[in-house]
Amino acid sequence: MGNLWKTQQSHQQSLTRKLLPYVLYAIIPLALLHFYLYPSPPPLLDSSSVIKDQFSNLNPIAKAEKTGNGVLDSVSEPPKEKENVNEILISSTPPPKEEESKEIASVCDYTNGKWVQEKKGPLYNGSSCGTIKDGQNCMNHGRPDMDYLYWKWQPKECNLDRFDPQLFLQILEGKHLAFVGDSMARNQLESLLCMLSSVSPPNLIYSNGDDNRFRRWHFPSHNVNVSVYWSPFLVNGIEKSSDGTINYNQLFFDSVDERWGSELDSIDMVVLSIGHWYLHPAIYHDGEVDLGCHALDSMNCTDVEFYDVFGKAFNTSLKAIIERKSKSEGNGIDVIVTTFSPHHFEGEWDQFGACSKTKPYMEEEKSLDWMDSRMRQAEVEEVEKAKTILNADNNAMPKVRVAALDVTKLAMLRPDGHPGPYMHPNPFADGIKERVQNDCVHWCLPGPIDTWNEIMLDVMKRWRASSMK
Repeated sequence: MGNLWKTQQSHQQSLTRKLLPYVLYAIIPLALLHFYLYPSPPPLLDSSSVIKDQFSNLNPIAKAEKTGNGVLDSVSEPPKEKENVNEILISSTPPPKEEESKEIASVCDYTNGKWVQEKKGPLYNGSSCGTIKDGQNCMNHGRPDMDYLYWKWQPKECNLDRFDPQLFLQILEGKHLAFVGDSMARNQLESLLCMLSSVSPPNLIYSNGDDNRFRRWHFPSHNVNVSVYWSPFLVNGIEKSSDGTINYNQLFFDSVDERWGSELDSIDMVVLSIGHWYLHPAIYHDGEVDLGCHALDSMNCTDVEFYDVFGKAFNTSLKAIIERKSKSEGNGIDVIVTTFSPHHFEGEWDQFGACSKTKPYMEEEKSLDWMDSRMRQAEVEEVEKAKTILNADNNAMPKVRVAALDVTKLAMLRPDGHPGPYMHPNPFADGIKERVQNDCVHWCLPGPIDTWNEIMLDVMKRWRASSMK
């Protein structure tokens, strides 16, 4: 029996010696592959740390909840790990840069800064975007110079990133953004549509009113609605009434224009932008009280400065938004007030060369006119009053955020950004004429007004960062 056990043991040892080289040949390549892919063992972490690290670099968009339009918001997917930079820019939110991952201030003074030249051009051009109003398509209308497209606003206190259309859409995913105001609101809206359409083309789903004053677009890629509401006074008003000899506006400051006010429950973010219509002759009312009039010497009324009633329009509008949203069980709202944008007429509006400059002013070359400064001041003061109301109202505070998009100084420094005579196609095809219609109020698209939307996105990013603290 003992000899049999020894024989079996000897046989097993011999078999082991024969198989050992083959086992080593199999293990060594696997070991080399392991050390190549994992040069050092990962540290041991508790499960909560792992989860926290996995999601620390993601940019949360909207929570999965129903908005005012009854659409369930979706949470965006993180970018794939091995996408290259160009793919990420188009298909998902870019990963945060090292400096962006640090804590950022909740606000920035965008007013103080300067226009600096940059090599990168706009995100779109006169042919690639189909929503440009004809009168602002300076490229297609033959404007010969292109230098006005290569300037960037650089604030002194913070960095203003290039507009990221993908990020903008992700922040607003499943929501409704509305622009309310006059043709300057529409100008900013059309700029935004062109910037967003560089990555996601929208569908026009509603259009109504003279000159398409009420329109809505849908971005199916992110279920975002963007609308424009014509409301040149924000409050109730009658445009261009007449006593038979003179046209004038009638304004009623006791209530907002319900063409937009009645739809606040479905709006998640609103941009208010008015101004130039307040320069026209008008009669002002507050309920049963006659406040006076402006530029109507032939009528029996008290002449009043339009700056005060201009601020009153924002006071009425912001209070209405706060009161309605604080009582509503639906979605909250973010409110942006785009401040007054000065014109750059030099001489008569139909004179050749009315706004012919081809580069920005340097800060020391130009200062705000008194009227432009007063218009801006009225808006900024009303925004600050609204913030005070919100800070004192526990019901409204979580539902409403308000900010001034303070672009008055930026706009004042850009006399080169208007269509001028190129509001019409090829205005000098038949030679230079002494009289030619000019637009020195609105902005070329693309043009300086694209910067307004860059700043707005930056405000949205800071709001989002503050809400995550």
